[in-house]
Amino acid sequence: QVQLVESGGGLVQPGGSLRLSCAASGRIFEINAMGWYRQAPGKQRELVASISRGGSTNYADSVKGRFTISRTNAKDTVYLQMNSLKPDDTAVYYCNAAVGNPRLDFWGQGTQVTVSS
Repeated sequence: QVQLVESGGGLVQPGGSLRLSCAASGRIFEINAMGWYRQAPGKQRELVASISRGGSTNYADSVKGRFTISRTNAKDTVYLQMNSLKPDDTAVYYCNAAVGNPRLDFWGQGTQVTVSS
């Protein structure tokens, strides 16, 4: 089992920045990758960014150059630095941990990000 706790969401004006954090606990040594997904009202959940066990990163085209995913050396906390935020970035952001083979997904509770003037 892996537990994920997110923090850092909130209300920000267009062009502003936010930093999301996700603290993992439990069997973190079994985590193969961690990532951030988001779900806006009426839309499907989509991948925003991910980071593999080896440190490789992947980003959705819509956030490339604006968002950065990173993690601590202990690999127990993952961050999402979000810059130049747009109203389209408004969504509930979920932390994800991919564990084992076959893959088993664990999710955080979600944190609301609202970009509005």
